[in-house]
Formats: sequence, C-alpha cells, structure tokens
Amino acid sequence: MKELYFITGNKGKVAEIQQRVKDLDIKIIQKDIGYPEIQAETLQEVALFGADHIQKKINKPFILEDAGIFIDELGGFPGVYSKFVFYTIGLSGILKIMENKTKRSAVFRSVYAYTEPNKKPVLFIGECFGTLTEKKKGSKGFGYDPLFIPNGEKKTFAEVDIDKKNKISHRGKALDKLFEFLEKS
Repeated sequence: MKELYFITGNKGKVAEIQQRVKDLDIKIIQKDIGYPEIQAETLQEVALFGADHIQKKINKPFILEDAGIFIDELGGFPGVYSKFVFYTIGLSGILKIMENKTKRSAVFRSVYAYTEPNKKPVLFIGECFGTLTEKKKGSKGFGYDPLFIPNGEKKTFAEVDIDKKNKISHRGKALDKLFEFLEKS
C-alpha cells in the first residue's frame, strides 16, 4: 500500500480524498503542518511554492492542494484569494456582493501538487463550471459548497453526498488525474 501525506488542515478535503481512495491501494495520512500561501496570480504558483516549502521539511511523497472559486461577474474574484475572502467576509459577504447580479456563472478550480523526495512537483488540475445560488443551500461539504451548483445539476455541492461530489467536482477531476499518474508510475 502506498502511503501519501496530504498537507492540509482542512478536514473536509481529507474526508473527500479518503472516500475517494477507499478502493485504491493508497493510504492518506493527513499532516497539518501548514505552509505559506503566497499572493500570486494562479493557483499553480501557490501550489508550487507550497510544495517547495514542504519538500524541505518532509522526505516522503506528499500532496497538497490549492483551490478557488472564480466568479465571472467579478472578473474571476475571489480566485486565488478564495480562502482569505471566505474567512474575511464569508458566504454572506459573497452573496451581498452578488446581490442584483444576473450573471452568476463561476468555475471552481483545484490544483494538486504531487511531490516525491528530490523530484520536482507534478501538478494536476481540475475544473467544475456552474452557477452561484442567491442563498445558501445545504449543510454538507465546506467552504463555498452551499453557493455552487455545477452545470447539469440541480443541487449545490452542500446538498449532495460526498460520493456524488467526488464524481463531478474540481477536486474529484484533479484527483482522477493524480491517481491515473500514480498507477502508471
């Protein structure tokens, strides 16, 4: 069984990936050691910086993930600042900003950085396009889940179970690519 450290303090992300690997030969070990999240223009830059920082501390294979919601009407905001915005103004702040806006399209993006000792990180990107609700819906998930309905769906991420979310979400799509890579290596 392959052991893979997941560098995160987000228990929701850990629950999603543990559910996703239950039938694979991979054991996820959460490490909440933190790393600096730089101000950058892309999630890829943030993930690479974090991977470089963690690689100096851990001599084992690990992953870390950076994600964000990019709202079209707001020019892609909050994007790479999604975590900061979530903890600063919360979902109610986003809903306030989006009041009276008719264009509610958005995309969730996820970037996983997979790193082995003495090797450069490999990035895996997933996207999920959808729309923002006008009010919070659902109690499952975390972060922006109660506001986001994926295209082709009728419920927010916070209204569906973890298996359904893993099949259609940005994280699920990025993890599919990561696990395919791990199977081949």
